[in-house]
Amino acid sequence: MRNCSYKAVVAAAAVVALTATGCTGQDPVESKPDKPALFKPGSEISYRKYSKNYPTAKVKDVPGPCSYESISRKDYSGQTLKIISHAIPVIGEPTQLHAEQFEEITGAEVEVVNVPFGELHQKILTPLQAGQPAYDVMFYPSLWIGDMAPYLAPVPQKYLDSPGMKDVTKAYMDVATWNGKVVQYPVDGDRHYLKVRTDVLNDPKRKAEYKAATGKELRTPKTWTEYQETAAFFSGKDRDGDGKRNYGSAEVTKRDDLTFSAFISRATPYVKHPDVKGGVFFDVETMKPLINTPGFVRALDDMVKAKSTWAPGGANFGLGDEIFSFGGGQALMSYSWDDAFIQAQQADSRIRNKIQAAPLPGSSEVYNRTTKAWDKRPNQAPYFTWGWTSAVTKASRHQKMAFDYLCFFSNEANTALDLTIGRFGVNPYRNAHFDAAFWEKQGWDPEVAKSYVQTLSGMEKSTNRVFDLRVPGVSTYMSALANGVAAALAGQKAPQQALDEVAKEWSKITEQIGKDKVRSAYRNVVALEDNS
Repeated sequence: MRNCSYKAVVAAAAVVALTATGCTGQDPVESKPDKPALFKPGSEISYRKYSKNYPTAKVKDVPGPCSYESISRKDYSGQTLKIISHAIPVIGEPTQLHAEQFEEITGAEVEVVNVPFGELHQKILTPLQAGQPAYDVMFYPSLWIGDMAPYLAPVPQKYLDSPGMKDVTKAYMDVATWNGKVVQYPVDGDRHYLKVRTDVLNDPKRKAEYKAATGKELRTPKTWTEYQETAAFFSGKDRDGDGKRNYGSAEVTKRDDLTFSAFISRATPYVKHPDVKGGVFFDVETMKPLINTPGFVRALDDMVKAKSTWAPGGANFGLGDEIFSFGGGQALMSYSWDDAFIQAQQADSRIRNKIQAAPLPGSSEVYNRTTKAWDKRPNQAPYFTWGWTSAVTKASRHQKMAFDYLCFFSNEANTALDLTIGRFGVNPYRNAHFDAAFWEKQGWDPEVAKSYVQTLSGMEKSTNRVFDLRVPGVSTYMSALANGVAAALAGQKAPQQALDEVAKEWSKITEQIGKDKVRSAYRNVVALEDNS
């Protein structure tokens, strides 16, 4: 973030001098004593001074070990903290912002490297495997924990005992835990859920048109079949009267941009049977892939049919495209992370308060892999899809400073502001975030806020849910899955053939990594899904 310049917050109570080691990047031998705080308890916090693009919103600094007041007492002058994070804006922008703030209030030098998603896994893992302490702090998708865990420093008890950490939901404390130890520092909570435009779905005229054409009631879709029918009916029509066509659905379909998560969302109600234990991706005993079983094939067939409801170019939408297609009002519906919903709720959005959150669509039947038959029963299965996380490396010589940075990054004031900025990629992960009143203070209509917090909190209560794979080599598995989905969407292969080839590739990957090694890690995932 800087080169030997200490951008200190001016405070009469404290004058911090740089030491002779200020530009060396080395820690002093001894820890420096705390200095006077630069903030009073309960100070107002705002990001506005850092950019005119940040909201003018102000929140109170919440007293505690991670607050502005407490962290500003730390003296890290003469020390350098190295961080690797995703590219700006998603998670990369708040990493940069909080690094700048951390510099100002502690005197540390903070160096942030931002890396595109496709390169992030390798850029983090290669130096770790080589035993090189290239970074002190890492931000990455939490599903990579199977690869990262051997190199991570467990979160010290003092941070686990902080009020903010104790408020993290059980699901996301589970996501941060590996073999009984918390090794990831929660900074985000991601789930896939449905977003719809209520100004269209609740419009009496549209309801009448839909009823006349289909004989069915227009409503927020409860199943993927309803989702397809609704999207198809409205796709290609000018719903807003501005002379532009609108479309039924926006989905993440770009092969190397998280399409595997979009596909898993579609598959969850077909493959996660409430009465069948043992995981959905593999048979945990034999490690035979289940990715080409009938439930997954049904989901891919659905996704192929959905192409007719997408906007031009929709077959190659990345996450950013999905965010702005729904968030900008082009698409009637979408499903993925919070970002599209938060984008639609920005102050300048033309569809602000004209949207609603709802659970992922379910199904009217679910495949039972034990009996190898479809059970005719309504089914729904929330998908906890990775989420950004952070961690400190075992090899770091600056672990105390590194954990203080993460403590500061995720303090109550910063998180409250980060949640309201859609492009930041920071989504609810504490119980306090499910308070509708907080969102109403941001200008959200009470019904919109209620739908949002009830949808997200409801997922936490579900006992029939899917988590990401989270095993060594997960990026290779997901790349193979993305290739198979892309081949089916492009019409190059039938869904069954595409997933049969994915299953073969998964078997090869498992053998290369080691069946016992993958199985041992996969048991962590199965335990989460089986609530055991």
